[in-house]
Amino acid sequence: MNNIELKDNVISQEAGLITQRIREMREKENWTQEYMAEQLGMSENGYAKIERGESNLSLKRLQQIADIFEVESAELLKRTMVCFVNENGANSNNYYSKAGDESLQFENEKLKLMLNHKEEMLVQKDEQIEALKNLVAVLQATK
Repeated sequence: MNNIELKDNVISQEAGLITQRIREMREKENWTQEYMAEQLGMSENGYAKIERGESNLSLKRLQQIADIFEVESAELLKRTMVCFVNENGANSNNYYSKAGDESLQFENEKLKLMLNHKEEMLVQKDEQIEALKNLVAVLQATK
């Protein structure tokens, strides 16, 4: 379970699903950590720590990252499980929520992009092989 805790405007997460989501979105856009760091006005090492979950993520920083991706900050939180515990004397309520469909859609999109890229690379490889065959034929003809 991934608990998100808000304390002093800092989001702390146990499983790092938020930072994983950020990394996946960055990779989907084919952006480097250096690019993200520049957009956020921070060092590349500092940004890398955010993605690895080694640095606490403030609400302000989360909003800045969401702005770069042109999404709502809630979009970055979709894959997480949130647990609210309400202990009020005799009335105790627990609420668990997990957005799994969005996670699957995101993974599907990522896999589709990877397949498309693989197909493009195969076409490029075939074109290079054909060009090399033509070059070999020309070289053999000039002997």
